[in-house]
Amino acid sequence: MHRRGVRRFAPRTVGHVHRLLHRVLGQAVKWSVIVANPAGCADPPRVQQAEIEILAPGQTKELLEALQGRSLYTVAILGLSTGMRRGEMVALRWGDLDLEGGKIKVERSLEQTNVGLAFKAPKTKAGRRSISILPSIVAELRRHWREQAEMRLALGMGKAWPDDLVLARPDGSPWPPDSLTADWARTVRVLRLPSIALHALRHTHVSQLIAAGFDVVTIS
Repeated sequence: MHRRGVRRFAPRTVGHVHRLLHRVLGQAVKWSVIVANPAGCADPPRVQQAEIEILAPGQTKELLEALQGRSLYTVAILGLSTGMRRGEMVALRWGDLDLEGGKIKVERSLEQTNVGLAFKAPKTKAGRRSISILPSIVAELRRHWREQAEMRLALGMGKAWPDDLVLARPDGSPWPPDSLTADWARTVRVLRLPSIALHALRHTHVSQLIAAGFDVVTIS
């Protein structure tokens, strides 16, 4: 938010800055550089806890039926069945899929940097993982493969190779994460569906795992 050129930071950002200053000035007190910590006199703003959006079974059914025949249908299928982040989904290669074994390897993410799009490895070891998928999801991915192959053939691009993207643009180029979010929001609005954020797919997947009896450590 801006007012007459003055930028207002979000409460969470202000809280991060406050904690950092408190630690720095606390060290200055220990070193006798100052006699008191002035940051202790300031109260950071309260951060409103955002409500986590989870789709009810009826909403999931309505969403998938409305997206049938659209490129975002596969996005919804992947998000709900794997809990992958948007950057992980758009970075997924056909070589990362083991459809015979019902597995998906998550080995990288597509990120938008100051200089453009970049494929990056997960920040932690836990980020690089293998996800089991149900036969019904395997069938949907095989269908997506056939449809993509037909499109590539019509455009004279030839068959897809292992390094080609599962969720690519028609010309085979990456689908930028921000564009995916914008396309999702626009499609939900055009189809007059309830306001469903793209990230709700991941939250819904985690909720389903908890309901199935998986512990938090296993899920994370």
